[in-house]
Amino acid sequence: MAWKKIAEKGTIQSGKSKEFEIGGKKIAIFNQDGYHALDSVCVHQDGSIAPEGKIEGDIVECPLHFWHYNIKTGELLDYLKGVKLQKYEIDIKDDGIYIDI
Repeated sequence: MAWKKIAEKGTIQSGKSKEFEIGGKKIAIFNQDGYHALDSVCVHQDGSIAPEGKIEGDIVECPLHFWHYNIKTGELLDYLKGVKLQKYEIDIKDDGIYIDI
């Protein structure tokens, strides 16, 4: 894995998310009590959880069919046990937001 700059600081407002494509993957970055990064594609029917996903606390709701994921762990909280979205480490530096991908 390697650290890559994904966005400038201030790109994602507090309480919001954005989707980025890096290394051929769609990644959701959440700015909710710190920055968190997950694969952006819901395992149900490939809907994007960012930026349209509703965030409440540590939970994001997929806007297509209302599946819920923990933004800190990637764990699916509905229906299927043991299902997770890939989680990525984030580092905030003076020149931007970096992801370990």
